[in-house]
Amino acid sequence: MTDTTPEHISVMLNESVDMLVTDEAGTYVDGTFGRGGHTRLVLSRLTTGKMLGFDKDPVAIGHGKALEQEDDRFTIVQDSFANMAEHIPQVFGADKVDGVMMDLGVSSPQLDDASRGFSFMNDGPLDMRMNPDAGISAAQWIAVAPEKEIADVMYQYGEERFSRRIARAIVEFRSHTPITTTKQLAKIVAEAHPAWEKGKNPATRAFQGIRIHINNELGDLEKGLEAAANALKVGGRLVVISFHSLEDRIVKQFMKKQCKGPDLPRHLPIQNAHMNIHFKTVGKAIKPSKGEVSDNVRSRSAVLRIMERISE
Repeated sequence: MTDTTPEHISVMLNESVDMLVTDEAGTYVDGTFGRGGHTRLVLSRLTTGKMLGFDKDPVAIGHGKALEQEDDRFTIVQDSFANMAEHIPQVFGADKVDGVMMDLGVSSPQLDDASRGFSFMNDGPLDMRMNPDAGISAAQWIAVAPEKEIADVMYQYGEERFSRRIARAIVEFRSHTPITTTKQLAKIVAEAHPAWEKGKNPATRAFQGIRIHINNELGDLEKGLEAAANALKVGGRLVVISFHSLEDRIVKQFMKKQCKGPDLPRHLPIQNAHMNIHFKTVGKAIKPSKGEVSDNVRSRSAVLRIMERISE
């Protein structure tokens, strides 16, 4: 697969790397390599440190392999960051690292490449897989999924209020014509959608929900956050950039639980509510500057959160 799309603009690049790198001789993980923007900046901050990158996308892996040739401190692995615990000891010779970075969601090259099927803006095959060589495509899923499952996916992962109505239209359409392209699906959704939001394509939420489901994005995120927290040394940091409310809610709640403990009944002694706390949050959630949003509109919904291990 060739990459002819524009380069990805890394969101909150300096802010995130500033928060991540605490030891220039440390070991770091980039859970979402993409085009390597964050990784390259981290490597520029390291002396004898090393870096491990993950991505599912074969095009991103190609860029990672090129960086491996340029810099022997870097290793790329084609896998989900959810499985980082399997790879960290193999690369670093130890199971603990100084930092983990996650830049969630879909990259600009993926969105802009019509052949990947992520976007309704350009017509292409209805695929949506981060790794087109694994799993089933969106078209294959839509062809066989029960109406209730389609509705539930769009409602739970896309927060689409009219998911049942849209799912009914999809099932009706597929009964006489296969749904195989992004424009086809976008048109079905638009025609079934009774309340278009100003400034937002009516297919936005439906496409988001289907994409998240096809790639198990939220399941991977929950598993990946646990793996990252377990992998951190004392002083090590987890730095996460999320782009929509579902992701950010998971990240926020995970960090809150790790840093404050579970919510317990008020009558319990306060020391019990705060025992076994091994992490702290670093600062408040960070949003992109007005200048960055002006330069890159896709950064407008981004939220950066940081957590640090304070004890074993």
